[in-house]
Order: sequence, then C-alpha cells, then structure tokens
Amino acid sequence: MKNLLLALLTLFVVATTQAQTKEDIYANTPITWLGCDFTQLKFIGNAAQFKDAGEISNRDLRMKYFPGWNNLFVKEQTKYNVAEVVDRNSVEFAVEVTDAANDNSNGPYFTDNSSDYQLLTAEKVAALVSKYDFKGHKGLGMMFFVEGMSKDRVEASMWVTFVNMGQKKVLLTKRVTGTTGGFGFRNYWAKGLFNGLKETQHGLKKWK
Repeated sequence: MKNLLLALLTLFVVATTQAQTKEDIYANTPITWLGCDFTQLKFIGNAAQFKDAGEISNRDLRMKYFPGWNNLFVKEQTKYNVAEVVDRNSVEFAVEVTDAANDNSNGPYFTDNSSDYQLLTAEKVAALVSKYDFKGHKGLGMMFFVEGMSKDRVEASMWVTFVNMGQKKVLLTKRVTGTTGGFGFRNYWAKGLFNGLKETQHGLKKWK
C-alpha cells in the first residue's frame, strides 16, 4: 500500500509540473518569473546619446546592462511587481535562466536600421522556447523576449511569454511596448521594461 501511495504521489507531481495550459495563467497556478531575454535585442541608434553612458560595446550590454535590468525585477519587487501583474500574492524568481541565455549571446545588438525594431513573431518566440534551457525548472514560467529599444520611438518592444517549462511549450505570447524615459542609460530603458509590465497587466484581461 505504501508503494502504491508513493507511486500515485509521483504521478501527481509529474502531472502538475507538465500539464500547464493557457487557463493556468488565469488560475491560481504558481508562476515563476524567468526574467528578460535580450538575446534577440536590436538597439536602434547610438548609446552615446546618453551623457552618462559614452560608448557602449556589445560586451558592455551583455555583461553590465542585461544583468542589471534583470536584477531590478528581483531587488525592486514592489515597483516591478510581477505578482500584481499576474494577479498572484507572490511569484517565484529564477532570473538565472535568462541570465545564462544572455551570457551566451554575442549580438551584435546595435543597428542603425530602424526596421529592425520589431523582428520577432509568435512563431519565432515558440522556436526559441523549444530550445531553451530552463535549468531544471518545471511548471508555469513567465518571461520577456526583448526585441527592440529605439531612442527615436522613445520606446522598448518585447514579447511577454508564458511557458510550460517542462515541455518547453509556449502557452501565450504577445508583443507589448513600453514608453521609455528618465535620467541615465540604465534607468531610461528600465522604464520601458516597467511600462511593458503595465501593458501586460492591461493586456491579460483582453487575451483571456
């Protein structure tokens, strides 16, 4: 009997970690915030437009700014309130998942071609997720695939994406944009991510 109960418990755990569907986004299913993936980012223009930044290389973006922007969601949870966006009391955090992907990307991130601002599609996002390393995490995950940052548009563009991490399957992905602003290079673009979260909160009601 003990072995039978153990087997049933194992099956239950496996089922609950692999059976996530779109409906779980709107239920009370636990969500893990995975952070911002910048591997597809196209930065339109020159970072030297910001007096505090000077010349920023691809390596500078990858080593300094990508983890800096990701850490904001962890260190400033009251402001970057992912739990509120998805109508949860709290969420788990595993930004090391996207940090690892960002660390392994090479760019080039900078471009002068304004048409590069929005290059991703839902199909491309699904292809990225299908090959993603979720570092052993299971269940329902949420992340941003940041595709564009444009000083001329005063805007950042990203795909908010909910995934079944165990199956590497997209449950819902939508493009959102966030108005940018503020002093300094880091804060200017961080506001775009913040406003992307706010647009996600409004959008979830329409995407249901």
